[in-house]
Amino acid sequence: VSLGECTRVWIPDPDEVWRSAELTKDYKEGDKSLQLRLEDETILEYPIDVQRNQLPFLRNPDILVGENDLTALSYLHEPAVLHNLKVRFLESNHIYTYCGIVLVAINPYEQLPIYGQDVIYAYSGQNMGDMDPHIFAVAEEAYKQMARDEKNQSIIVSGESGAGKTVSAKYAMRYFATVGGSASETNIEEKVLASSPIMEAIGNAKTTRNDNSSRFGKYIQIGFDKRYHIIGANMRTYLLEKSRVVFQADDERNYHIFYQLCAAAGLPEFKELALTSAEDFFYTSQGGDTSIEGVDDAEDFEKTRQAFTLLGVRESHQISIFKIIASILHLGSVEIQAERDGDSCSISPQDEHLSNFCRLLGVEHSQMEHWLCHRKLVTTSETYVKTMSLQQVINARNALAKHIYAQLFSWIVEHINKALHTSLKQHSFIGVLDIYGFETFEVNSFEQFCINYANEKLQQQFNSHVFKLEQEEYMKEQIPWTLIDFYDNQPCIDLIEAKLGILDLLDEECKVPKGTDQNWAQKLYDRHSSSQHFQKPRMSNTAFIIVHFADKVEYLSDGFLEKNRDTVYEEQINILKASKFPLVADLFHDDKDPVPATTSGKGSSSKISIRSARPPMKASNKEHKKTVGHQFRTSLHLLMETLNATTPHYVRCIKPNDEKLPFHFDPKRAVQQLRACGVLETIRISAAGYPSRWAYHDFFNRYRVLVKKRELANTDKKAICRSVLENLIKDPDKFQFGRTKIFFRAGQVAYLEKLRADKFRTATIMIQKTVRGWLQKVKYHRLKGATITLQRYCRGHLARRLAEHLRRTRAAVVLQKHYRMQRARQAYQRVRRAAIVIQAFTRAMFVRRTYRQVNPHEHKATHPEHVRGWMAAQALRQLRMQPLSSNAAFRMLKARRELKTLMIEARSARMKRLNVGMENKVVQLQRKIDEQNKEFKTLSEQLSMTTSTYTMEVERLKKELAHYQQSLGEDPSLSLQEEVESLRTELQRAHSERKILEDAHSREKDELRKRVADLEQENALLKDEKEQLNNQILCQSKDEFAQNSVKENLLMKKELEEERSRYQNLVKEYSQLEQRYDNLRDEMTIIKQTPGHRRNPSNQSSLESDSNYPSISTSDIGDTEDALQQVEEIGLEKAAMDMTVFLKLQKRVRELEQERKKLQVQLEKREQQDSKKVQVREGAAVLFCNGSGPWAVFQRQELESENKKLKNDLNELRKAVADQAMQNNSSHSSPDSYSLLLNQLKLAHEELEVRKEEVLILRTQIVSADQRRLAGRNAEPNINARSSWPNSEKHVDQEDAIEAYHGVCQTNSKTEDWGYLNEDGELGLAYQGLKQVARLLEAQLQAQSLEHEEEVEHLKSQLEALKEEMDKQQQTFCQTLLLSPEAQVEFGIQQEISRLTNENLDLKELVEKLEKNERKLKKQLKIYMKKAQDLEAAQALAQSERKRHELNRQVTVQRKEKDFQGMLEYHKEDEALLIRNLVTDLKPQMLSGAVPCLPAYILYMCIRHADYTNDDLKVHSLLTSTINGIKKVLKKHNDDFEMTSFWLSNTCRLLHCLKQYSGDEGFMTQNTAKQNEHCLKNFDLTEYRQVLSDLSIQIYQQLIKIAEGMLQPMIVSAMLENESIQGLSGVKPTGYRKRSSSMADGDNSYCLEAIIRQMNGLDPAIILQVFKQLFYMINAVTLNNLLLWKDLCSWSTGMQLRYNISQLEEWLRGRNLHQSGAVQTMEPLIQAAQLLQLKKKTQEDAEAICSLCTSLSTQQIVKILNLYTPLNEFEERVTVAFIRTIQAQLQERNDPQQLLLDAKHMFPVVFPFNPSSLTMDSIHIPACLNLEFLNEV
Repeated sequence: VSLGECTRVWIPDPDEVWRSAELTKDYKEGDKSLQLRLEDETILEYPIDVQRNQLPFLRNPDILVGENDLTALSYLHEPAVLHNLKVRFLESNHIYTYCGIVLVAINPYEQLPIYGQDVIYAYSGQNMGDMDPHIFAVAEEAYKQMARDEKNQSIIVSGESGAGKTVSAKYAMRYFATVGGSASETNIEEKVLASSPIMEAIGNAKTTRNDNSSRFGKYIQIGFDKRYHIIGANMRTYLLEKSRVVFQADDERNYHIFYQLCAAAGLPEFKELALTSAEDFFYTSQGGDTSIEGVDDAEDFEKTRQAFTLLGVRESHQISIFKIIASILHLGSVEIQAERDGDSCSISPQDEHLSNFCRLLGVEHSQMEHWLCHRKLVTTSETYVKTMSLQQVINARNALAKHIYAQLFSWIVEHINKALHTSLKQHSFIGVLDIYGFETFEVNSFEQFCINYANEKLQQQFNSHVFKLEQEEYMKEQIPWTLIDFYDNQPCIDLIEAKLGILDLLDEECKVPKGTDQNWAQKLYDRHSSSQHFQKPRMSNTAFIIVHFADKVEYLSDGFLEKNRDTVYEEQINILKASKFPLVADLFHDDKDPVPATTSGKGSSSKISIRSARPPMKASNKEHKKTVGHQFRTSLHLLMETLNATTPHYVRCIKPNDEKLPFHFDPKRAVQQLRACGVLETIRISAAGYPSRWAYHDFFNRYRVLVKKRELANTDKKAICRSVLENLIKDPDKFQFGRTKIFFRAGQVAYLEKLRADKFRTATIMIQKTVRGWLQKVKYHRLKGATITLQRYCRGHLARRLAEHLRRTRAAVVLQKHYRMQRARQAYQRVRRAAIVIQAFTRAMFVRRTYRQVNPHEHKATHPEHVRGWMAAQALRQLRMQPLSSNAAFRMLKARRELKTLMIEARSARMKRLNVGMENKVVQLQRKIDEQNKEFKTLSEQLSMTTSTYTMEVERLKKELAHYQQSLGEDPSLSLQEEVESLRTELQRAHSERKILEDAHSREKDELRKRVADLEQENALLKDEKEQLNNQILCQSKDEFAQNSVKENLLMKKELEEERSRYQNLVKEYSQLEQRYDNLRDEMTIIKQTPGHRRNPSNQSSLESDSNYPSISTSDIGDTEDALQQVEEIGLEKAAMDMTVFLKLQKRVRELEQERKKLQVQLEKREQQDSKKVQVREGAAVLFCNGSGPWAVFQRQELESENKKLKNDLNELRKAVADQAMQNNSSHSSPDSYSLLLNQLKLAHEELEVRKEEVLILRTQIVSADQRRLAGRNAEPNINARSSWPNSEKHVDQEDAIEAYHGVCQTNSKTEDWGYLNEDGELGLAYQGLKQVARLLEAQLQAQSLEHEEEVEHLKSQLEALKEEMDKQQQTFCQTLLLSPEAQVEFGIQQEISRLTNENLDLKELVEKLEKNERKLKKQLKIYMKKAQDLEAAQALAQSERKRHELNRQVTVQRKEKDFQGMLEYHKEDEALLIRNLVTDLKPQMLSGAVPCLPAYILYMCIRHADYTNDDLKVHSLLTSTINGIKKVLKKHNDDFEMTSFWLSNTCRLLHCLKQYSGDEGFMTQNTAKQNEHCLKNFDLTEYRQVLSDLSIQIYQQLIKIAEGMLQPMIVSAMLENESIQGLSGVKPTGYRKRSSSMADGDNSYCLEAIIRQMNGLDPAIILQVFKQLFYMINAVTLNNLLLWKDLCSWSTGMQLRYNISQLEEWLRGRNLHQSGAVQTMEPLIQAAQLLQLKKKTQEDAEAICSLCTSLSTQQIVKILNLYTPLNEFEERVTVAFIRTIQAQLQERNDPQQLLLDAKHMFPVVFPFNPSSLTMDSIHIPACLNLEFLNEV
């Protein structure tokens, strides 16, 4: 053997049991050590034993880790099993795992949401290998095998304390109670579940390992009838730990019931128990803490009382039980005082606890006080009373307490069995065994010995069963069977139970007067020291060791004898037997009735009877009393017989840690339990043969990559698999080929997985190499091209830059040249211009100087012209300035007005509120404007002053000028010139000042305009902002209003949908109740017709009266018929609101159920009586035929003499009865006549018996006398004599008797015996007459006795009812006393109201009966009046006929042809034919080419004619018959989709017709004028519209049910299993449980096509609702199976799902059904498919998942992540940390706790009004309907 590098192995570890390591160096055979690397990178050298050559265990591939079946592991050994369980438990939180046929359940110590009703329904009907491991899967497998194989089943739940055995058994029983619920209203399944709280209260206690540990074993058998409904149950218990009653270790408690009773001690009804807190009593305070965290004892006690009540334990018995339990507490607290001598003790007479003990049990105080401290010794001659020491008294007291509790425990179990017992015949049963697992403690005593003995027996049965299943599997697959050596623990069992075994020696030592534990231990050493399973400890002489299958256990012999004897002193028991309380006395009497035995009905287990596992204990006779060990051995043998006769199913419960921490795994404790519970033994047996098994198809799909290409051409997959394995595995012993599977030795699958992984790895490397080379080549080419491109662009850039430099240089030179030239030219031009100017000015000066000199006067004349020119220019300037100033003033005024308006707007409250800062700014600007205006005013005033001064100055100058002109003679030229110059200077100065002022004014004006424009802009902005705010406010108000209206709309729609759903559910429940009523009525009629077994014809239907609508009933069956007729008359809408009618229906159903049970019991009794009578008659016939001829004749002679006497007595009897009848007017009501008749018949019967005895004596004498004469004769006469009266027991008339007598005489005249005894033939006649009289008397007697029995039973039932009523009243009275006075008054008022309500209902029923009779009489009167009118009309018609015949000339009256009015007339007697042809016998195929919904139109035309003739009875009858006919058809074709769809469309069309032509304007908006003529005139059929609407709802629900039934088998196969994308899915290695395909070829699209094709005629709105419902069902079923099926959550499944969903969406779009909302219903499935394909590693991935999966709940997301399974080693599992991240992010969601979707949920259906465009007169009736009797009107 060699191991390669990187091989992973398991090595032992002291802490973790096993650790994983990896080889760092190849190992070759002969090496002494392995070089290993641990998971923490530690290097380790692991030594190997060279002699044994035992290598470490190999690890499985990662893909196999986490398998839900341990047998799927390639390497089957302890570390692989432990690691797989640990991974599933810690990482995936999966508590269930298969191990072959065993379900391993690990206690999570946390409530998990995987046990709801939805999970039960999901596992119901599924194969065990299909679903994820679960206790429900085991229960379903047991239930299915019971129904399929008709063999009883057992579920064996074992494990140590705290492992979860009780919870597992409870969930298994809950599954059976849900799936196999009783068919009747006895609620037996609730009673079965109700037994659990009681048994937990009296049999469970807190231990150091478990807060609710079962301290006894129990086996519950749940009985089923032939239809596999629960009919009863039976419970056996084993080895109650009685020592716990008197002793508890630290941190442990006594049984729960003690603490529950102490917690409820404050209740008034428990005052007499004198209880206080549990800490005050010795028996409940030894363990320390008396409470359990998270447990409310008072609440649990209330549940226990409710369970007692549900199981039929009366309140008085409950109080008695609680008294006995309380007395045990008081007994344990009795103070015992030792005397000085030490050999005697005493109890104080004033001891309160002893007084309470005696008072509660009803025994004598003095006697109990005496016999608690004394004992009686009986010898052969005398009887001694001996005192006891303190320890002996305490032991005796404890023994008495244990015995009382054990007897009470047995009594409760017995009464639970009585409550669960049924009188019906049990067909099969499923047993649930909840028994203790293998136990080993530091100190092991008698209890541990018995427990481990029981586990040895169970392990032997388990090993043999596993071995048997392996052998059957090999034989079925035709594999050569080699004997597998497995551990057989028979020697250990023989050591315990064989002759002179441990138990025998223990019983023998118990019989020895002075036997001790030490002597018994010494006998064990002497006897069994040579046994390999028995050892003696080195350091002890009182202990012994037994080598069990699980471990060595050392038992301490101290206390074995005492516990085995279970001694209780006789005197104490006798005192209890004399109790004044019946229940206490019954507990200790020996002659208790055993529990009624129930036997199974069929199969090999039918011989096993269910007996009590605890034989009755005889405390009064110690010599013959059976020991506890003997009783346990007997009950264990009985249990093993039952288990061996059933098919077992195993559940092994594992306790993961001792600290009760949730999801914490301790490998040491787990391995210890795995070894003890036999799981590893199962693994070893499987590994010894061929543990890995593959179907050929799965093997080919998994390992086809190892197949060569040329081999794939072969179509035979088996041949391919053979050739592949022969090539891959050279050793032929490593595998075997079976019929359907390939079997592999251990490790071969891992080898194949390695080859497959290597092949994939090689292919992956090749693909990676090629892809990487291609990527690098592409990258190189891309880089090369980029480099060339860069170089080209760089070179071009450099060239362009050089050319640009050259161009710039040349341009610079040119620019410099031109610039220099320009500068030189400019300098020259400047100098030239300066020279020219100088020259010009110089020349001008010289010219002017010359001119002045030449002509001086010319200069003076021109001076006034310049003045006038200046003045004109000045006037022109003023004219120009005036419009400018006026424009400026106007603009200033306009600006001020706009400013005022802006200020007014700015002062508004809203603008102040919105822009306070802007207002301040505006105010500041206003202030600035005001200041500038003031400054402008001052400047303008100054300007006006200067202008006025200038004008004044001008005037002055004018005057001076005039003055100067006058004085021309003077020569003031010089002075004038000076003045002119001065004026010019002043004028220029004034102009400059004015220009400065104008510039300042224009500048300020521009600033003002700019500010005004800014303010206008700000104002516009503020206005816009204001409008926007106003618009936003309006929009917000509108949006809020719209949102509120939308919300209200949604709420109203939601409420409407909920109301509609509730209403339709009520309609559905009503139809179920109606169907149940019909079934009960059918059973009643069958039972009443004949006592024998007779079946109605299958085609006979009872639907003639199943309608809820008006019909004339001719039968009167009671109140229910009244209620039904009331419903029929007032219509369903009103009747549905009448609760009294509903109560009556429920009451009637219950009465019918009870009557059916009574009749069934009577029928069984009558069958038993008939069988007994037949046996008696056969015996009598044999006796009669064996008699001789002379004896028969002599018998008749003897009886003849008595005949006359009997006749006389009979005549006297008849006279007496007749006289009495005349006096009392009633023969049956007189008790005297009855007693007289009974007495006389009794006397006659006694005389007849006496005569019979005398006749028998005479017969013996005659036979002995004639024996010699009869010897030697032929037996033929005797044969004739025997055959002559074969029918003597039949009732015959007198004439028949005479004829029979003559025949006998003729036949027997040949014999001498008949000759001398029967000469005249009178004897035969007398004999027959006597027989007739005897029969008559017997019949009368039987009739009277039957009447008497019925009367007695009736009185008994009345008495029971009165007792129940009295108990209820007492309970009510007790409850009332607890209340306050105000509450008492209120309670009394409520009681009085309820009483008055009941009386009111009774009176109402009476009134309804009277009204009903009145209506019947009125109807009959109407009928008679109509008949009378018809008779008168017929007579008048006859007279007219006679007169017409008298006419000589025949005259014919021609009828005018009229148009068809859309009405059909028929006669009343043709109504049944109409319904039969149009409804009952109509096939949808007959109307394939006709108008859709033709029957609805025809029915409406008939209704219209009845309305036209004003015939209400005809309308009433036709509609009722139509509805009944439709119901009958639907009941007959309850699985025909086409028929259901056809009648749904016709019912809806008839409903729409009644609406469209009702005359209601709301329905007539789309009618034509012609259609309005066809409206109803006389009747309002609103109530019938409601009835038809309800009927349509029922038909729709039936349609959905049929469609779901068609789709259901295909969904899983089509959505999850079918490979729509080839090659995606891969098959993982599977274990013992193989998953079966739902269908071979599943395609639900074909089924959907069939459905939509068969819905021709339905309204499109209804079709949309149908497909929405169906797609929701597809979504729910697919998602539920995805969450529960194993190995389905993978990436490839997500891909397949998305593809399949897209195909469905495309299908919906292609048929225009996408508006139905079907896609929205599949949103959870779509998100689940996406979740399977998303990355699941980082925080971002978690956020993406949480944002995407909004339609999935948190539990569903976590479940899918936990179930995610990689199909090959290249994928990775989802880490625990990532799942925790998802859970943390989804904490805020308020998701429901439900894991699965409700596949049964049904959306409420709506039938929108859809008027027809057809007119009634255009409809043609085809001849195929055979409606020739209908006349068109």
